[in-house]
Amino acid sequence: MIKGLRTAIYPVADLAAAKAWYESVFGVAPYFDQPFYVGFSIGGFELGLIPDGSTGTSGSMVYWGVDDIDAEVARITALGAAIHGAIQDVGGGIRTVELADPFGNLLCLIDNPHFDPAAVR
Repeated sequence: MIKGLRTAIYPVADLAAAKAWYESVFGVAPYFDQPFYVGFSIGGFELGLIPDGSTGTSGSMVYWGVDDIDAEVARITALGAAIHGAIQDVGGGIRTVELADPFGNLLCLIDNPHFDPAAVR
């Protein structure tokens, strides 16, 4: 049985720069920090950075939950992200946005008032 999202992995060319940038974005230091993988614990899920592979905005899209999408877009673009896809209302009060991190990956956000944290397993 699939239990839900556990880890999102982003490839990066400069692991040290990506680690510092994501520390700024999420406001936490990595719990695992090695030359082959940097892992952050974000709200019970994991963001992993790997120093190989191909970056890009055409692959899988992982949405990170936020409570105020407008404020988070302003904060994260001030840290160097670019808007890849504008904030959209996708129905039911749910809003999403696609940001491009400075390393060539998508960092997507979702403001979903229907999300039930108690349902996470």
